[in-house]
Amino acid sequence: MIGVIVGENLTRKIIRAHLVEGEMVAGREIGLRIDQCLLQDATGTMVWQQFHSFGIPRVVVPTVQYVDHNILQTGPENADDHLFLQSMCAKYGAVFSRPGNGISHFAHLERFDVPGRTMLGSDSHTCTAGALAMLAIGAGGAEVAAAMAGEPFYVKMPQVVRVNLVGELPPWVSAKDVILELLRRRTVKGGVGKVFEYVGPALAELTVWERATIGNMTQELGATSGIFPSDAMTRRFLRSQMREKDWVPLGPDADADYDGESTVDLSELEPLIARPHSPDNVVPVREVDGTPVTQVAVGSSVNSSYRDLMIVAKILKGKHVAPNLHMTLSPGSRQILINIAQTDALLDLTMAGVRALEVACGPCIGMGAAPPTGGNSVRTFNRNFPGRSGTRQDAVWLCSPEVAAATALHGAITDPRRLGDAPTIEEPEEYFLYTEDFLPPAEDPDRVEIYVGPNIKPAPPVPPLPRSMRGEVLLTLGDNVSTDDILPGGAEVLPLRSNIPAISEYTFAYVDETFVARAKARKGGFIVAGENYGQGSSREHAAIAPLFLGIKAVLAASYARIHESNLVNFGIPPLRFENLKDRDTIRWGDRLEIPHIRGAFESGGPIAVKNLTRRRSYRMTHALSRRQIDMLLAGGLTRYLRGKWGLKTPAEDGRRKPGKPRARSARPTRGRRR
Repeated sequence: MIGVIVGENLTRKIIRAHLVEGEMVAGREIGLRIDQCLLQDATGTMVWQQFHSFGIPRVVVPTVQYVDHNILQTGPENADDHLFLQSMCAKYGAVFSRPGNGISHFAHLERFDVPGRTMLGSDSHTCTAGALAMLAIGAGGAEVAAAMAGEPFYVKMPQVVRVNLVGELPPWVSAKDVILELLRRRTVKGGVGKVFEYVGPALAELTVWERATIGNMTQELGATSGIFPSDAMTRRFLRSQMREKDWVPLGPDADADYDGESTVDLSELEPLIARPHSPDNVVPVREVDGTPVTQVAVGSSVNSSYRDLMIVAKILKGKHVAPNLHMTLSPGSRQILINIAQTDALLDLTMAGVRALEVACGPCIGMGAAPPTGGNSVRTFNRNFPGRSGTRQDAVWLCSPEVAAATALHGAITDPRRLGDAPTIEEPEEYFLYTEDFLPPAEDPDRVEIYVGPNIKPAPPVPPLPRSMRGEVLLTLGDNVSTDDILPGGAEVLPLRSNIPAISEYTFAYVDETFVARAKARKGGFIVAGENYGQGSSREHAAIAPLFLGIKAVLAASYARIHESNLVNFGIPPLRFENLKDRDTIRWGDRLEIPHIRGAFESGGPIAVKNLTRRRSYRMTHALSRRQIDMLLAGGLTRYLRGKWGLKTPAEDGRRKPGKPRARSARPTRGRRR
């Protein structure tokens, strides 16, 4: 149970209850006990390969593996990987959510999220679970594999920002507009090192599904997480899912202290939209009203709840989408789809000309419904980085379901307030439950044979940090480079996620088509970038593919949290310019040398970089903990952990020395069905 400490916010309460290492001082590294792990298929194959390398017989922390990203089967690769994931879950004690069962964050919200618990997920939007008062954090697959093995999760103690929500949402304004307003104010890097704790009187009217929308896109601020209290709305949601026994009241103390504060008056909001190509490029819809559109897409892990799909169905009822565009819809879970099907909403959507897609992330990560070249695509999704949709020359806008539906009717971006009276949605007091596609682990794991398709290749070995480095600058980049820039998603690329040699061929494909060939010809080199390098997805492929191509180090002004950790996990030093002006003096093709990099990390001394081409020197620094430094020196997370556990190679020693921990198994709560 979480102890009561006067004047403490909810985030600190949960951290204090789960703290196993470190001090709760902002910016210092802490270790947290993790209660649950969440995996998805775009990252899960790498997670399981790393977990398997530990030689541990069962997962220690309850784990659920979802298949929600790479469902599109244009070849055998995805289907093969699904069988690999299912067999791994059966053997090692995890629950397997079958393809089409649900987008991880929605299905987990329905069945597994519990107030006051911690969760680590191999998906950057794991913070969606903050809607149910969980401290849920996205991370790279290597760190999730370590947590599954019982290791603490290490993160810098975050600052906690109080977001005071007051007032009531006006007609045609919804939760998506709340988080877009925060992005407009704070930008995609305004939340780095922070947890946003949502409080205030407006929560009395915000349902858990609406909170999930805000919590999900809190990640787009660069935040560590976002969290809501466990209150009457939380209890109502859990009751509707027949899980009221999981409810506990949780919240900040009345005199809780925070590191910062923002107030959002919901009554002053209007429909907002994020223009291409960043979630923080936000303007009022009225300012771009009339912009031609070729596609509208509703769904993804941020806006595919029962409430969201029902509001779209009500707006479209008895009408038809405009002839100059097509519209798609992706439900958040099979349970949501079933509950909508029990109303007339599914018929209304079908009659309106909406294309019903699978229960999956789908177009959000470029797996189908890629927009036409240069055509505006209006989506209820959470990211609109260039090329993420699967179309290189895309133009993706982010908005609420209300704006999306109004746009679909008019054939151009439309302020929904033009439609007249806003519809209202009454959520069911009790949902029809669907749990059949959550498969429990095998009762006899020794009889399970792991299915390994031909597309699954071992990850490249991570070498220990060398004494010195020398190479060419292969790429110079600006600010806010995303992991989609580093390694694109889409139907062509993502099926290769288990095959690093193959997927590495697409590294920086949308940025510089010559990058891979140059990296191979020069046997690797360096990347130079600006602020917030590696924002976006938790996919560690954006670190592993550069490693495979011989990238020795990245030199940047600053990094996104998850990607910086992923670089360390795979042995690539994330160096920071001590003088930001130095970055502008480096050009493509410059020859760099870091003569004593290992010694500098060992001693804590300054890191000097020599530009041999321009005869200049730069002082570099870093933001790594002692643990991360030791990890770099050892050759990445897996080597570091095996050394910590006293293991040799997997062939020589397949068991963890400190004894076999007793594994706990996560199972969905099954209730009666109507």
